[in-house]
Amino acid sequence: MSKRFISINGNDFTAMVLAGADNLRRNVDRVNGLNVFPVPDGDTGTNMNLTITSGVEELKKKPSSHIGKAAEALSKGLLMGARGNSGVILSQLFRGFAKHVHDLESVNVQQFASALQQGVETAYKAVVKPVEGTILTVSKEAAKHAMQYKRSGDLLDLMQEVLDKANEALARTPEQLPVLKQVGVVDAGGQGLVCVYEGFVAALNGSDANDDYAMMDTKLDMGSFVPVMNLAKEAHAHLPAQAHLATEDIEFGYCTEFMLTIQPGKVKGQTFNEGKFRNQLSKLGDSLLVVADEELVKVHIHAEYPGEVMNQAMRYGALSRIKIENMRDQHSHILEDYTEAYATSESAFVETVAPAAFSKPYGFVAVALGDGITDILSSVGVDVVLSGGQTMNPSTEDIVNAVNRIDAQTIFVLPNNSNIILAAQQAVELVEEKVLVVIPSKSIPQGLAAILAFQENVDAQANAEAMKNSLQRIKSGQVTYAVRDTNMDGIEIKQGHFIGIQDGRIVSSQPNLIDACKKLLEEMIEEGNEIVTILTGEDAKEEETEELEAFIQTLYPDMEVELHPGGQPLYAYLFSVE
Repeated sequence: MSKRFISINGNDFTAMVLAGADNLRRNVDRVNGLNVFPVPDGDTGTNMNLTITSGVEELKKKPSSHIGKAAEALSKGLLMGARGNSGVILSQLFRGFAKHVHDLESVNVQQFASALQQGVETAYKAVVKPVEGTILTVSKEAAKHAMQYKRSGDLLDLMQEVLDKANEALARTPEQLPVLKQVGVVDAGGQGLVCVYEGFVAALNGSDANDDYAMMDTKLDMGSFVPVMNLAKEAHAHLPAQAHLATEDIEFGYCTEFMLTIQPGKVKGQTFNEGKFRNQLSKLGDSLLVVADEELVKVHIHAEYPGEVMNQAMRYGALSRIKIENMRDQHSHILEDYTEAYATSESAFVETVAPAAFSKPYGFVAVALGDGITDILSSVGVDVVLSGGQTMNPSTEDIVNAVNRIDAQTIFVLPNNSNIILAAQQAVELVEEKVLVVIPSKSIPQGLAAILAFQENVDAQANAEAMKNSLQRIKSGQVTYAVRDTNMDGIEIKQGHFIGIQDGRIVSSQPNLIDACKKLLEEMIEEGNEIVTILTGEDAKEEETEELEAFIQTLYPDMEVELHPGGQPLYAYLFSVE
């Protein structure tokens, strides 16, 4: 017989979150498979999994039987780790939840339902134009039902009702969002949330999902402050080794660990070779460890951009057991702990320095994937280029860290992908002493147009308006291959065919890459356009590129063609027309 929960405390809530995160992790591929676009880098499940993994890590650092404190820790971790639109919305759902239970040691049925409702309200406020038939709808319908549920005072009963209603709402998403009905799937983000709720119910039912929580408690009972307490017995002991290193001198700031399950043929042309893989990763950091057998690869590396490491790995298969730790943050905490134990008026090694004036008024952060594109962005003035894009979206924390590296008063952020805009906007409230302005660019061509519209001698507001206006003057296109059969926008799409996408809409599907490119360009180019820019991907062939140039010059003799090596994976060509 399952236990009755008249109320739950922080320990119960933590067990629920761990079970929800574990269930989502096990269903990542299933959620990814629901992405509407049949492109090879649909990653809603991956984004949500990385987001909740970040929340769990923070929860493990600050365990508490006080549900308000536990929820606050979860919220902080989710906020910093949020990736992609669904990840950001998930973080906002639990941010509102945490605000509602902030002062409570435990919650009953009514309080839990109210916390779910506040989570929904917070999430809706975070999205500029909420779309029904998404994770928002699933969360809203489930919370609304919870608020109306009066038949029992048992949290397990309530959570089962919430899960059932969430499933019902998920099943209706194709009726609310035509593109889902057209493709024949339910919303991916909504499915991810259902996976989390399934874990919640399993934990309250007393299933094996609680084992991880029991293990966590055992480890934490050892006492995370023992080293400091032992050191305190030795008056004025020698400085710890870490104190001889300045935090800012740590070159590669993130300890990154994960398991790679090799999936032969996941990306065309990519065959796993341990030596080659180790060499690829060695260029991205130090302290590298790669241990491989026939199917699994264990990776440990200290890297400045963990996303780049995981991008390389995802070419060969699926990631799991991902752990990313900020070593600069850990180092700072070590110094703080030492200072608390030893600081006296005679010996202090942490010096407070007044913040210096910024060296320049403006700075830029952009998101891109591909060495060529990175070089182009850097050449036109971007200070930090974060590795990412449609695949492996950078987290809110990644964006905040990039902003903090730039010595400028006002920082413009160019997400260059619609699935990164929310995470960038969420970073605005986390940056102190600087002004963060998000230019909602949805593609690399838009991002380039925006930065080229920037003028050094114009104030920030005028620049922001000019950069946003520039986005409307660019038409963006990209070509990749379909990973499944489907029908979208009246176009029959076959797995393995090449699809041309203009500003988020599929306009062509052809068995041949060049035919797909030509059809896309015919859709994009109109009378009055003057320039076509082509960014070649890492798989683009020189003879095919020359054929495309000849096609444009023959059909549109007045058009100027600019060709640049982009180096982006998965997308053989990126086009812009203006």
